[in-house]
Amino acid sequence: MIKILIADDHEIVRRGLKQLLAEHPDMTVMGEAETVAQALALCQQHPCDVILLDISMPGRSGLELISELKQQPRAPHVLVLSAHPEDQYALRVLKAGAAGYITKTADAAELVKAIRKVYQGRKYISEAVADRLVFDLDKPSGAALHESLSDREYQVLVRLGAGQTVGQIAAELSLSAKTISTYRSRILLKLNLENTAQLMAYALAHQLIE
Repeated sequence: MIKILIADDHEIVRRGLKQLLAEHPDMTVMGEAETVAQALALCQQHPCDVILLDISMPGRSGLELISELKQQPRAPHVLVLSAHPEDQYALRVLKAGAAGYITKTADAAELVKAIRKVYQGRKYISEAVADRLVFDLDKPSGAALHESLSDREYQVLVRLGAGQTVGQIAAELSLSAKTISTYRSRILLKLNLENTAQLMAYALAHQLIE
């Protein structure tokens, strides 16, 4: 039996996933979490095999959860289930230690296949992500500047690059506008940029946004 924890801040998503997984006798949902703190607490109280994780949750991000779980003995396999396109986050979450990445536009059969695969200790990535990984391996050495950003800075970069305002990002990430402005300043400094327009151009040039 595959014991699954669903970590997503949207109740309707959690409910839908529970109904879908209930159709498969080899799977059981042992808990739900709407924050990273809740997910960590549940993992400690009721060990699970697979976490279905949305990386964009209020407060601490899902990327932080992946990093923390790596420090634990017998850590569960993390399958990221995200609304973000693969080219924005897939490589980053895989490098952080996730076992797989699948978008919320995937069909039910693909999700079930991904859960079973990561439960077996294997990686799950789409063909598009596999091609991107090969492309990265073939590139000359030397990481892009945005690779030096923290997980939260990267989240803010993607949102600023997509044209969201500081206020919109603050509301979405459950942080203050002042905090987001601080992240924006750090990002500009690390990327050697001067303003948001240049930041948006950078995000587009490096295919961090659609």
